[in-house]
Amino acid sequence: MPHPFSPDVVAAILRHMNDDHRDDNLLIVRAFVDGTAVSAEMVDLDGDGGEWRFTTGTGSTADTTIPWPAGPIAERMAVRREIVALYDESCRRLDVEPRPHN
Repeated sequence: MPHPFSPDVVAAILRHMNDDHRDDNLLIVRAFVDGTAVSAEMVDLDGDGGEWRFTTGTGSTADTTIPWPAGPIAERMAVRREIVALYDESCRRLDVEPRPHN
């Protein structure tokens, strides 16, 4: 399957996630991958999921891919829906009160 998003779209999404939602990145990684993560940034995404690089409490770093909750996507507008779904599920798993989505 060809990559559904142009490099410009991917760069804009990554910039938004890492500038405006850094805490959400960490919450997602803690909930889905490693509860000891101390920092996380989104480094890539495609139609199958998002990729995050994270640092654990021991200082080691790793990359992980988390699939989109609803399955593969091909539309730009679906990215927001899927990231919000990851955030909401992360809050549920970690017993964190989610903030409202605007």
